[in-house]
Amino acid sequence: MSEILELKNELKELKNITLIGVKKALTMKDVALLTGLSMSHLYKKCSSKEIPHWKSGGGKLTYFSKEEIEAWMLQNRVKTAAELESEATNYIVIGKTVTGKRKGGRNG
Repeated sequence: MSEILELKNELKELKNITLIGVKKALTMKDVALLTGLSMSHLYKKCSSKEIPHWKSGGGKLTYFSKEEIEAWMLQNRVKTAAELESEATNYIVIGKTVTGKRKGGRNG
């Protein structure tokens, strides 16, 4: 009996994940499932305006743009060791950072 209940729960979760794939506007539960963050953590992020979101006309419901959430999730990329090594080599050889500034912070 518990195996059937477990299977039903897994099917329900699979259905929800599939629906997230086609939706453009997501609910709080959708975003929790997509990001792996808890609902309470998402509420905190919304109240402190750390995550892009939309409010319904009455302000009771919170919605999210799937595209904006995915961009938000990918905003703090960590460079690979190879990328950092390449930047360091360029800095030593050419004397400029990736942004084009010369050593010492002066341009020219």
